[in-house]
Amino acid sequence: MVVKSSTKKRLVELGVQEEHAHKLADDANMDAIKQMSVEQVAKKVGIDTDSAELEKIMGIIREQGTRKRTRSRRITISQKAIDDDDIPTGNDRFNALNHELVPHHELLPSEEEATALAPWKLEMPDISGEGTRLAKELLPKILITDPAVQALKEMEETANDELP
Repeated sequence: MVVKSSTKKRLVELGVQEEHAHKLADDANMDAIKQMSVEQVAKKVGIDTDSAELEKIMGIIREQGTRKRTRSRRITISQKAIDDDDIPTGNDRFNALNHELVPHHELLPSEEEATALAPWKLEMPDISGEGTRLAKELLPKILITDPAVQALKEMEETANDELP
């Protein structure tokens, strides 16, 4: 039988008899005691469910609020909010697409993909055997975090009112 002395001490300070506090604090912390039903408390303490002493104990337990540990809350700020605050809204912003080391990037309509990718011979026979398809999986992967992609995305969003 392991008694949580801090729980027992707290119960006694709140007005529970020491004998009852000792029985309640056996293998239970204050949160576990608060979750017990009237019948469970009566059984653990060893008194009748109709007694005034049990009502007093239950009243004391109910009065105790939940003690939540305060954690430091992490504050996350979206990149868009940072951009809105720190970057002016003119044409002064650095555009990665205009840098001399960055090859030309542009969005193509899906109808023009085949003609634009023709020099790399990416057309392959379709699995079904009917026609051909573009093997886009052979193209280099470009991530959304790429500055060129971000600039393209921003240009498309400003040009197209339907996008968020």
